[in-house]
Amino acid sequence: MTSPSTPSPFTQPDHPDYPHLLSPLDLGHTTLRNRVIMGSIHSKLEDRRKDLPKLAAYFAERAKGGVALSVTGGYSPNRTGWLLPFGGTMNNRSFADAHRVVTDAVHEHDGKIAMQILHAGRYGYHPFVKSASRRKSPISPFRPRAFSAKEIDRTATDFAKAAALAQRGGYDGVEIMGSEGYLINQMITARTNTRDDAWGGTAEKRMRFPIEIVRRTRELVGDDFIVMYRQSLLDLVDDAQSWDETVELSFRLAEAGVSIINTGIGWHEARVPTIVTSVPRAAFAPLTGRLRDALTEHGTAVPVVASNRINTPEIAEQIVASGQADLVSMARPLLADPHFVAKAAERRSDEIITCIACNQACLDHTFSNKRATCLLNPRAGHETELVLLPTKRAKRVAVVGAGPAGLAAAVELSGRGHTVDLFEADESLGGQFRIAARIPGKEEFVEALRYYTTMLDKNGVTVHLGTRADVELLTTYDEVVIATGVTPRIPEIDGVDHPSVLRYDEVIAGAPVGEKVAVLGAGGIGFDVTEFLLHDPHESIEHWMQRWGVTDPAEERGGLTTKVLAPPRRQVHLLQRKHSAHGKGLGKTTGWVHRQTLKDSGVDFVKGVVYERIDDDGLHVRVHDGEKDTEGTPRVLDVDTVVLCTGQESVRDLVEPLEAAGVTTHVIGGADVAAELDAKRAIKQATELAATI
Repeated sequence: MTSPSTPSPFTQPDHPDYPHLLSPLDLGHTTLRNRVIMGSIHSKLEDRRKDLPKLAAYFAERAKGGVALSVTGGYSPNRTGWLLPFGGTMNNRSFADAHRVVTDAVHEHDGKIAMQILHAGRYGYHPFVKSASRRKSPISPFRPRAFSAKEIDRTATDFAKAAALAQRGGYDGVEIMGSEGYLINQMITARTNTRDDAWGGTAEKRMRFPIEIVRRTRELVGDDFIVMYRQSLLDLVDDAQSWDETVELSFRLAEAGVSIINTGIGWHEARVPTIVTSVPRAAFAPLTGRLRDALTEHGTAVPVVASNRINTPEIAEQIVASGQADLVSMARPLLADPHFVAKAAERRSDEIITCIACNQACLDHTFSNKRATCLLNPRAGHETELVLLPTKRAKRVAVVGAGPAGLAAAVELSGRGHTVDLFEADESLGGQFRIAARIPGKEEFVEALRYYTTMLDKNGVTVHLGTRADVELLTTYDEVVIATGVTPRIPEIDGVDHPSVLRYDEVIAGAPVGEKVAVLGAGGIGFDVTEFLLHDPHESIEHWMQRWGVTDPAEERGGLTTKVLAPPRRQVHLLQRKHSAHGKGLGKTTGWVHRQTLKDSGVDFVKGVVYERIDDDGLHVRVHDGEKDTEGTPRVLDVDTVVLCTGQESVRDLVEPLEAAGVTTHVIGGADVAAELDAKRAIKQATELAATI
């Protein structure tokens, strides 16, 4: 470990680029080496003791990369607080002692780590759920039983006991989860707390629960232990806390003994997105700044943390430098790149894998009871299993295709020491990433292209643009990776060659589109194309808030107001053959956002469609009202443009000739499986392949 006299490479108060972000923060009893916190995200490694070594490697990698303080996924203080049956629970000494493998691994790299203590309340997915009242959550099938007054008192003590056990396990602190709609939120708002006893009936009585938790925790753990409280600043649900109540709670938390106030935005049941890629960067930092100002004016010196959609060191630096927060919390960005801080400190920010907030491999996995990882970094959460070591035998490898799969393969292979040539038929890199970056709300995908372009150059990959590699050329390599992707599938519809018909890639490339449009296919591409036709890219924070009905919480409880919707720029019909709801196959945490966006834009959702023909009159279809409706109702859509989003076909023309020539050939990404475009699978395949060559 670094001795106290040796300056940490991550503590650089005079750093030319990030002097505030990389400066230490003195908490009195301990010092954080910089202002970066890895926020909590449930990795699925918390729940079983056998997975603790994997959890240790996961957090050690982030500590090695410079994170000052990491926060674990939520651990329940008792059985009623489980998120899932038999979920991670910190309620006995044996389990606490087992966590030494995690805390020791972090401390070995001079990092600090806090355990999050979370009681799910009515959000729990099990029959033992309890909450302030019997009001059922819209996101769990189980109706909670109401706590008795004694049970609430005992639960507050259970939080404190869990913190003391975390201290026994070597943790530097705890984070008490009082945000996102979990039990503490359920206790402090009239929306979910209808009690009229000592724990409800007035705002002051409802606040008693978190204050007691913090007070009892501080009593048990003493002064030399971090007690962070994650406080909801903007609930985004009806009948929630007022801003004055939020500020008053922060004052009382400080008096009760919190070390840090972390900020949370929105309940999980809120119908306003808070972390998806379409949310503007640092959209909620000004609200954190307002809380910090209130604490300062009150004479309370408790550091405040900004969170949500902060994904670059430049944004993080600006937040701290401007006084909006003392620290920044990033969870997904540190899944994407565990060495985010180190790269910023070493002036290698262009090498940071920037989180694109897609949620596909992290939160979608978490809410589907899978291990959390990252679309751009499949090693996240798999540090002990997916290992990329320098090769012992360098090879000449050709990678054909520079979409997500090809880019990842070329970067990882060259990073291991192989000599790599990357061939791309187009004049630019990116493939489907380049298309995605043009979709409103997905502009972040350009950051992925920036990262891969940087690393191709750094790793010495020879890039051949506008070049179609042939078999004769490829037979000169030791191994060949085919990542040639997909081509749009053209359905067999009478009149599909009509001038009004365009492929999705032609539309996104800028082909003229009429005012009345039929989009055929309601998968991810169909939704993307529809948003492309209806909205402008690079939406301002002000416009985003108007569109989602977000306002100042000082004016409306919970920060909700009436949406201000612009007239749709086009009339769009989104059609699918399936009888299921549109977008059912989209991501668990993002699909509802896309559906609501299109609904608010007046899109006509049509399902159960049989396409009959396309002619000068428009698109002729037969619409079936359910699977038992075999006849269907004929309908003619008077449209100017028909856009085909009807699937893809793999481009594999090089595979058989190469294999016949005896060349060791690997097929990955869309060239392997032409399902709905899946960059997560493509990059994971590429990374796993690179680890074996």
